[in-house]
Amino acid sequence: MNKTYEVNNEREVVINVGPQHPATHGVLRYVVKLDGERIVDSDPQVGFLHRGIEKLAEYMTYQQFNPYTDRLDYLAAMNNNLAYAMAVEKLLGIDKDIPERAQYIRVIMAELGRIASHLVWLATHALDIGAMTVFLYCFREREYILDMYEMACGNRLTYNYIRIGGVARDLPNGFMEKLSEFVKLFPKKLKEYHTLLTKNRIWLKRTKGVGYISKEDAINYGIAGPCTRGSGVDWDLRRDMPYLVYPELNFEVPVYDDGDVYARYLVRMDEMLQSNRILEQCIEKIPSGPAMIDAPQYVWEPKERLMMNNYALMKHFVKVVKGIKAPAGEVYFGAENPKGELGFYIYSTGEGKPYRLKIRAPSFINISAMPKMVKGGLIADIISVIGSLDFVFGECDR
Repeated sequence: MNKTYEVNNEREVVINVGPQHPATHGVLRYVVKLDGERIVDSDPQVGFLHRGIEKLAEYMTYQQFNPYTDRLDYLAAMNNNLAYAMAVEKLLGIDKDIPERAQYIRVIMAELGRIASHLVWLATHALDIGAMTVFLYCFREREYILDMYEMACGNRLTYNYIRIGGVARDLPNGFMEKLSEFVKLFPKKLKEYHTLLTKNRIWLKRTKGVGYISKEDAINYGIAGPCTRGSGVDWDLRRDMPYLVYPELNFEVPVYDDGDVYARYLVRMDEMLQSNRILEQCIEKIPSGPAMIDAPQYVWEPKERLMMNNYALMKHFVKVVKGIKAPAGEVYFGAENPKGELGFYIYSTGEGKPYRLKIRAPSFINISAMPKMVKGGLIADIISVIGSLDFVFGECDR
């Protein structure tokens, strides 16, 4: 990245898209070398939102770092919380002991996050190509999900609810009823989106055969999630490296072979339907029981106990100041997030803070394949390709 281009004749020109441009979906500078309207070469330049999150983690206890994961892919904050919490639980050796109710709640939040993230992708992707109505429809349905998130954690942005060992608290009264309303309503709304776009001539013209990447190149670049499944790679961590209660739930992994913008569109549209299907099963199967593991050495104790028990309060003070005692070693955990595999690598020396924490951000990986996708295409197609990759720069730049 950060290439410098030279022009060799009067037909060639070098232009900058961004770093501040409505179509870049964040702070992205995309340098493009053109021959007429055709793209000869291109170079995505990132890092404008770099905050040093991985370095910050080395100075925080494991619990303190949790809210920082909200700010990665802020469209799916709870999915980030989940991946981080499960990496820490794997390090602590308690990943198999999470109460079943907490696991179901986590799946519910993760699948709601997938739908909410895909709705923002569809809304902005369609808007970039000139379809205004879909934008309004998608944000209408997303409000239902934000209402539920607000009920659970009190926030509508950077919603933080998943904790090491379970979730912050059990679901509030009325949550499951609202979730039941949503899963009945959403398939009808999804049909409306299909009616507006899937066979629309302009949409087809702007997406079919555009931004092509082969199955082999998708694997070689390491791109993930819907982007790779749109190139025929049948891989989904929820099914192929299962975690939580996903093995107990029936769902399909949408895969399309065409490798273009339209295939990636179809994958995400089908994924929203499958997430809705997962939510329906969670409503039927979620058991009663605790929403947090009973392991006081690793989790915060209930406030009522701290108020009544002096020794518990002293232990709580030590945990807050020094962090939970994690064993020495290294772990990696990857979760199937809306944009692909979000992974956390943690190296521990046995202290209350990670010695090293590395984040595998799917947005960063996916954008690396963009020059391959746009080479030889038209300058106008860059907008379609950017929309189909659905990257978020809070996650990409970290």
